Amino acid sequence: MASLADALFNPFSAKGLNLSNRIVMAPMTRDFSPDGVPGENVVNYYRRRAEGGVGLIITEGTTIDHHAASQSSSHPAFHGTAALAGWSRVVEAVHAAGGKIAPQLWHVGMMRNAGRPKGDRVPAVGPSGMNIPGRVVGEPMTDREIADVIDAFARGAASAKQIGFDAVELHGAHGYLIDQFFWAGTNIRQDAWGYNRAKFGIEAVKAVRSAVGPDFPIILRISQWKQQDFSQRLAQTPNEWEQFITPFVDAGVDIFHCSTRRFWEPEFDGSDMNLAGWTKRITGRPTITVGSVGLNGSDFVGSLGGKTADVANIDELLVRLDNGEFDLVAIGRALIANPDWPSRVKSGEINRLHPFDKALLDRLE
Repeated sequence: MASLADALFNPFSAKGLNLSNRIVMAPMTRDFSPDGVPGENVVNYYRRRAEGGVGLIITEGTTIDHHAASQSSSHPAFHGTAALAGWSRVVEAVHAAGGKIAPQLWHVGMMRNAGRPKGDRVPAVGPSGMNIPGRVVGEPMTDREIADVIDAFARGAASAKQIGFDAVELHGAHGYLIDQFFWAGTNIRQDAWGYNRAKFGIEAVKAVRSAVGPDFPIILRISQWKQQDFSQRLAQTPNEWEQFITPFVDAGVDIFHCSTRRFWEPEFDGSDMNLAGWTKRITGRPTITVGSVGLNGSDFVGSLGGKTADVANIDELLVRLDNGEFDLVAIGRALIANPDWPSRVKSGEINRLHPFDKALLDRLE
């Protein structure tokens, strides 16, 4: 007899990205790559999630080849011979386990000020030199710096394709560099990069599309909320969101990864749809929903905060997926606690899932 859970395990295909199910591993920074190089512990970490039944793994944020992209020496890099060799081993392991994988390309922008590598005096960069609205802590990026960062995103995407990844994701959410350009609070430029705050993200996507060709899938992660201020929004109405998001389709985005803190919360007044639902309706592109899937106790900072979160049912999620509100479901902390989350859900063993505990972040398993 068919059940709602079957919706999670239907195949999915877009732009040559063929997945065995609708389950995505959300990108979660783990900080276990000394000098930016992922080792065998990282290989095993991602392999276990592929073996557990995840259809598509999106890696933790990997920093592009720009001197101010990272804020920690243990964040994985996506440039340099050693780091790319490490990621090549990750790809081989995930593919051997039957999964697909995409790197998330990341630049932290002005958030580097909050946690730059110890002893590193390289200044952070951002559209207006602001890490939060009203706090200027650096100089605005020059046109040359902007072009260099856009080129670094493109080179990272080209490396992803060359290594054998199945897609690439650009991190345009959560108050990091691309999102700092989007946000009026951190982008007060009086030039083309400020008059059209989406321009930097659009140009980065265009450059990535040019680097990978027409047939390689591009995912854009986007959010309304910022880690600097959970209440901030890029759009207050569906019409405003349409004006903002539609140009990214023409730029080359194939899938939108719509980050919310709680997937069940309505995005705009007058509808129960979340951000992924609205984005799919407006753009016609497939979307990924994310936000406390399978867990309660969902007050958190960033993607991995909060001390504990108990297992919660996913009935509402399944109804929404079955109704076509969104196409894919990203699982975060629940996959930290349960590498085999998909297999257990498919076999009806939800009662055997483990809750999330922040102590799990102290090791990579």
